[in-house]
Parts: sequence; C-alpha cells; structure tokens
Amino acid sequence: MAIVDLRDRTEDFTANPYPYYEKLREAGPVHHVRTADVDEMWLVVGYEEGRKALADPRLSKNWRNSELWDPEQATAMSSNMLETDPPHHTRLRKLVAREFTARRVEAMRPRVQQIADDLVNSMTAKGSSATGAADLIDALAFPLPMTVICELLGVPDLDRDRFRAWSNEVVAPTGTEASAAAVSEMGGYLVELIEEKRRAPGEDLMSALIKARDEDGDQLSPDELVGMAFLLLVAGHETTVNLISNGVRALLDNPDQLAALRADFDGLIDGAVEEMLRYEGPVENATFRFTREDMELGGVVIPAGKPVLVSLASGDRDPDRYPEPDRFDIHRAPQGHLAFGHGIHFCLGAPLARMEGRIAIRTLLERCPDLALAADGGPVEWVPGLLIRGVRKLPVRW
Repeated sequence: MAIVDLRDRTEDFTANPYPYYEKLREAGPVHHVRTADVDEMWLVVGYEEGRKALADPRLSKNWRNSELWDPEQATAMSSNMLETDPPHHTRLRKLVAREFTARRVEAMRPRVQQIADDLVNSMTAKGSSATGAADLIDALAFPLPMTVICELLGVPDLDRDRFRAWSNEVVAPTGTEASAAAVSEMGGYLVELIEEKRRAPGEDLMSALIKARDEDGDQLSPDELVGMAFLLLVAGHETTVNLISNGVRALLDNPDQLAALRADFDGLIDGAVEEMLRYEGPVENATFRFTREDMELGGVVIPAGKPVLVSLASGDRDPDRYPEPDRFDIHRAPQGHLAFGHGIHFCLGAPLARMEGRIAIRTLLERCPDLALAADGGPVEWVPGLLIRGVRKLPVRW
C-alpha cells in the first residue's frame, strides 16, 4: 500500500488533527504512514480496529521486539508496565494493583476537593485584584494532579518545576539531545527520591511499593521501582492536566453544553467528563506497539517488527461508533471510549483521573459563573508530537 507522508503537515496536524484522521478513516482503518518523528509506521484510525489492536497479543509493548530498538537508550525508567509484555507486565501490574486500590483512591476524595478549593480560591483572589484573568493550566490544571500524585506517592517535597520541565520534554520532545538529558536527569532524581523514601518510609503508595511482596515473596527490583515511580508520576499528572484543560476549553467553546452542565451538575458531571475524554482526550495516540510477526489488521498486512500507533483520538471520532462524532454533547453516552486505552494496558489511574477531573471542573465552574476564554490570550500553543493532546497555556477570565 502507498505510504501516507504527514511530514509536511506537522503544524496543521498538531493544531487540528481531526480532519486528517477523518480523511484517513474514509480511506480505510489502517494506514502505512511517515511522520517527522518516525520514518515508517502503521497508524490505526478506526475505532473497532483500534480496540482490537490495543488488546492483541501479537502486538508487543517491548521496544526490544522492534527494529527501532537501541540498547544504548535503555534506562531504569524503561522498566515500567507500559513497556513490557506478559508475563513480566502481569507481574508488575499485580504488585502495584495490590497497593493502588480503589479504596486508597476513594479515600483521597476529600483531599482532592480541598486542593481544588484552595487553588481556585488562590486564582480568583490574585486575579480579582488585577485583571480577573489567569492561565488555567498554571493555576489549576497542573498543580492539582501534581499535588495529588505527589501526596499519594508520599513525595510532597518533589521539585515540581524541574520535574515539570523534564516531564514535558519526555512526553513531547523538542530534540534528541534535550530529550536524552531530561531522561537522564529525571532518572537520577528518581533514584535519590526512592532511596530517601526507603530510609524514611510512610503510609504512602511509594513506601508500600518498596515493601510490596506477593504470596511468593516477589517484589520490585531497584530498576522496576524507578520505572514505576516514573510511570506513576508522569502519567499521574500529564494526562489529568490535559483532561481538565481540554474539558474546560470544550465547555467554553460550546456555551449550550456549559449552560446545561451548570443547570444540573449532579446529574451531568460524570457523563460530561466522559464526553470530554471522548471528544478531546489527553492522549492522542497510544504509545507504540510492535508486531511480533506478520499480521493482518483492518485488511492490511503489517510486517514483523514494525511500529504500530493506535490513534485514540481518531477512534473516538469514528462515526461508525459515535454518531455526529465532531459534536461535543454532554448528554451523549460515550461509554467504551478509548481515552484510557483498552486491554491489559488499560490505564490503572483512570478512577483517580476521573475523580480529579470531575472535582476540578465542577469547583471551577461553581466558583466562576462568568468563566470565559481570555480574548487577548494570544495564539494557541499546542503540545507538539503525537502522544499528548493539549495546549501549553489556557488564558481565562472570570
């Protein structure tokens, strides 16, 4: 099949990928593509094919099963669940799932509400005396999930400015050298963090993971602890930052939906957050998978060892699954959306992200009845790359 070259459309694609995904879907559910980051890969744009691919054991998450694998780039942070297959993945997920329980997450609800209240209070107090405007990401969308995951893990003294810079570079690299430096510096920082936690354990998740053993006495190795800390800290805040900011932006762009939500928070907030996840979820494309063997998907044969990218954003705008998919409708029943993935790699933190999103957005809207996008906010700066869907800043006024 002919290769689709997306390299000349990078800026437009980043700003609004949905028309490109629509054209690709109309031509077929799976495409051989070339991007600015990868010279050759297969992109899955159909909902049903994407859901199948996310759960297909013929697709590996281990980079060692790919022709892109470079052993010199391997770090301790690579020892995480997202880059492993069964039985190794099964073992890692079992150990963390024993501690990252629904009860532990639910117990954080009052604290999440308190953090949201404090952040919105601080934002409105500062803004009201000056311009009545702020960058919502700096004021709420970033600090809320960052505070929550740090407190959950037991690392409240995390150097958040440095970690934010490293995390941004890891999920949306600006260059090879900058990305490598961020990975190296973050890895060293996490090793020190874990050693400090080992010396002074508490009742937190990180202490529990350090001590965690299964019935056979198995526990996480030092590298696996680093990989787990990396995954929980980065995934635990990056995705929720963009869930909150994308969700607020969708509401402000659709005043009828905003008015409906304000009129019935109790009845609509849960469904509204699910529609935000479907309509413009924080993860545009799942992380790479690699074919273990020649395999057919969506009528296309993909050779062994090739990278496959499942477009969650495209699948969730597939009209065969969701009627009028480009319409934001909080009354929709978007169950089955792909925003948190599917299969054995389904996001472990989905309940926490949902809770944070519901609390943050409701608190903000209740406290700021005249919330609107700031007219003088300047040009929108989108997060680059194919992984994260979101903006760098979201100027709002109230």
